[in-house]
Amino acid sequence: MSDFDFDLFVIGGGSGGVRAARVAANHGARVGIAEEYRFGGTCVIRGCVPKKLLVYASAFSEAFEDAAGFGWDVAPPTFDWARLIANKDREIARLEEIYARNLDLAGVEIFRSRATVVDPHTVELATHGRQVRAKHILIATGGRPFVPDFPGSHHAITSNEMFDLPRLPERAVVMGGGYIACEFAGILNGLGVAVTLVYRGTQLLRSFDADLGAHVTEEMRKKGIEILTETDVAGIDKDGERLSVSLTNGETRAAGLVLAATGRVPNTDGLGLERAGLTLGRKGEIAVDAWSQTAVPSIFAVGDVTDRLQLTPVAIREGQAFADTIFGATPTKADHALVATAIFTQPEIGTVGLTEVQARAEGPVEVYRSAFRPMLHTLSGRDERMLMKLIVARDTRRVLGVHISGHAAGEMIQMAAIAVKMGATKEDFDRTVAVHPTAAEELVTMKTPLPEPATV
Repeated sequence: MSDFDFDLFVIGGGSGGVRAARVAANHGARVGIAEEYRFGGTCVIRGCVPKKLLVYASAFSEAFEDAAGFGWDVAPPTFDWARLIANKDREIARLEEIYARNLDLAGVEIFRSRATVVDPHTVELATHGRQVRAKHILIATGGRPFVPDFPGSHHAITSNEMFDLPRLPERAVVMGGGYIACEFAGILNGLGVAVTLVYRGTQLLRSFDADLGAHVTEEMRKKGIEILTETDVAGIDKDGERLSVSLTNGETRAAGLVLAATGRVPNTDGLGLERAGLTLGRKGEIAVDAWSQTAVPSIFAVGDVTDRLQLTPVAIREGQAFADTIFGATPTKADHALVATAIFTQPEIGTVGLTEVQARAEGPVEVYRSAFRPMLHTLSGRDERMLMKLIVARDTRRVLGVHISGHAAGEMIQMAAIAVKMGATKEDFDRTVAVHPTAAEELVTMKTPLPEPATV
């Protein structure tokens, strides 16, 4: 008789934890999983999925305007925020039910409870008032929004609350310059909210290729978003439903909402990991090796809680690799190289591989770049441009990075990522016949590299 109640106990019912639990169970392991909120994690419940639904909703405002150029007369449209949120809630509930049902079908025992670690093999379930023993423990608790401390910071909301607002404000201030801040600035703007985005740095989206950041910033400004860089929120005062936002540049902005999109941190507070012998990183992250194993051999971690690549498909790959390694007799490491991603700013971004700065640090490169107005906007009269950029290693000719901003950039980058992952060269791109008329054909028709930047 085993000394353990489970072969694996998973804490956290997001994408990574659920994948690991299901795969381990399919390999024959006895698996339990605890989730204190809702199954699906950040992505399904209050992240990528509802966010993209809101992006779609907000983009219709421009689509109605653009229709006139293509011969359509559209009656003045009206928008119902409450109806959108109700429809969103139904879809999220449907997805959550699928997550839970798939766990049940795999034979995973589900605990709807907060779970904490007591020791390397013991988990305490708060709601159930009991402890369980497991041979292996997997931490997959994800991350949470971080709000800096300043006077009145408690009046700001985070991305978590954005999906359940009772009503839209007339004006909003968005704090931050990363992808979450820029995405929500676009959503609010598209839904008719006057938006001011404030960022303490000099350039938005600084973790991406600099040309992408500059391009999206210009297009956001064209859409009417006020962007203040090298500026931060100094304080927030509240009078009834009205907020007065003091800025570090000495100005103030009136708003009905302040969104703090100022980063995320691993969700490890109060999990009891220190009791089990784990030392957390500076941001609370769990350090793991290439096999997602911590310094305590029986404890593993996947997903955002490890602060590696904060992407849902990466968490899923990590969960799959963990389960195949430990329970499937197939040692597997999750591959974190050349992971493509899409950012649903407006215009959206698709990117894979190295930025220009990163590539130049590794050796001589050629840079191919094209900015143009796509056919979609020729008749609409909208002055929105696309950007496409290829980074090529001069010696090997391999395409090291592909960066796109514009309509359907996320769809395009998935296909481009296959070529980059396979090690395609610029000549492979050149030999590919263009699909015409599309914006994507620009990826295989750029022939002349940019001049080398001047050196000081």
